[in-house]
Amino acid sequence: MTDWLLQLELFWRPALTGALLAILLPLVGLYLRLRHEYWAALAYGQLGAAGALGALALGLPPLAGGLVVSLAVAGAKRPLEARLPTTGLFPVLFVSGWSVCQLLTANLPGIERAGAALFEGQLYFSAPELLVGAALALVAGGVFLWRKGRDLLLAHVFPAHFHAQRLPAWPVRTGFDLLAATALVLAVMTLGVMGAFALIFVPPWLAGMCSPGWRVACVVTPVLAFVAYMLAFALALAYDQPFGPMLALALCALSPLAALCRRRG
Repeated sequence: MTDWLLQLELFWRPALTGALLAILLPLVGLYLRLRHEYWAALAYGQLGAAGALGALALGLPPLAGGLVVSLAVAGAKRPLEARLPTTGLFPVLFVSGWSVCQLLTANLPGIERAGAALFEGQLYFSAPELLVGAALALVAGGVFLWRKGRDLLLAHVFPAHFHAQRLPAWPVRTGFDLLAATALVLAVMTLGVMGAFALIFVPPWLAGMCSPGWRVACVVTPVLAFVAYMLAFALALAYDQPFGPMLALALCALSPLAALCRRRG
């Protein structure tokens, strides 16, 4: 126990970075689940990883490269959806990002370790700027969802909501896309591609089955994610394991809650 506390003291900054993202990502995931846009989440994360590796290969900050690529795709999401079949758009972007990552790591040995870290999760070695970015993203995301979350909900139930209220739709919809892309890039840089996706997917899926209403789900979702995050952090430190897979397993270990909730109606 003493050794674990000493390690926690050493890794408090990465621990706080991950905890902030473990609160933000599940809330974003609730709205992605509502809008059936999980493929978009995977694409943002994978393209962000490709942008980070590309920036690293050019001698630029990887976080900047990941944000530029992912935010560019999020900003172009609406025009792309208007011209291309939406069922295949984001799977194609996800596969494209994965292919670029694999080619970069295979042909540039200097970034091979960085590529492995992006897939496994490099939480313990996350830079201080990632903590600042996670804190800013949580504050900005919380304010955005508090003020505009109702419009996102109503637009899903009543597609003509913005037109009926004579409100422009693009600030809300594009703003949410940019928020999701930013949160996912920050998460990929710290938790890994699949760890970030597990945070986006599993807690909202469970909350959707176990919560009686949307407001309860907004509380249950980050609580479940935070519990799984702390469990994964403790186990990964104790057994010297890569963090991303441990986080994904800890989240998947909560999945029996779904069967329990269904059994109880």
